Amino acid sequence: MTGGEHVQGIADVWPDKKPLIGMVHLLPLPGSPRWSGPTDAALDRAARDAHTLQEAGFDGVLVENFLDVPFFADSVPAETVAAMTAAVLEVMAKVSLPIGVNVLRNDAAAAMAIAAVTGAAFIRVNVHTGSMYTDQGLIEGKAYDTLRRRSDLGVDVRVLADVHVKHASSPAGSTLSDAAADTWHRGLADALIVSGPGTNRAASADDLRVVKDTVGGAPVLIGSGLATEHASELLSLADGAIVGSAIMNDGRPGAGVDPGRAAAFIGAVRS
Repeated sequence: MTGGEHVQGIADVWPDKKPLIGMVHLLPLPGSPRWSGPTDAALDRAARDAHTLQEAGFDGVLVENFLDVPFFADSVPAETVAAMTAAVLEVMAKVSLPIGVNVLRNDAAAAMAIAAVTGAAFIRVNVHTGSMYTDQGLIEGKAYDTLRRRSDLGVDVRVLADVHVKHASSPAGSTLSDAAADTWHRGLADALIVSGPGTNRAASADDLRVVKDTVGGAPVLIGSGLATEHASELLSLADGAIVGSAIMNDGRPGAGVDPGRAAAFIGAVRS
């Protein structure tokens, strides 16, 4: 890929489909406060979870260092990048689905590097443009850096960017509509993500409508809290979803993918 050739969107990653992307929440990685080793345990579970998602019928997998709390606001240490690269490679060896990377809290540079090295199809960026107040402090988007890195690396990794990301508050005067427009038109994201206020809390139908009405040409994904009881309504307003807590053991984020829950979720939504 060379400059100017990239076309926004995700249709060529998931043709004719509203993708359901399942989460792989990695066990604590080396250097994080709850890591107890060995790294093989995290890699093995990541591979199992990804295989379970594929067997259940999900359309993609997103690998995330969910249990590395508390998160760095920006750049993560080298050992996190190394461990996540190994995890993504393990996942890719087990499944044929499009794979994504999210390096929490907002290390888009590391995510892009991991994707470039492993061949992952997309990354998720929590704050791509503008800024948000989070439990890590003020986080500022670096779309200018992320997209230039993609060009320099010569890869077509898609950027799925949150709008008013969960577990955060927007600065005064920042409306959801303006943030969506900026993220799509000025940040050149490939898809927009709308979530609820926190993990396992559903995105609102009103927020989805606002973003779709503001940026009609942008793929809009549900980023949190999708459950079978409201999936039909919310998916009618969106172009796909990222699914985590609903398919985890006991419905707990970070607890690993439950095969029964994953299959039941796909069965309910697709029917």
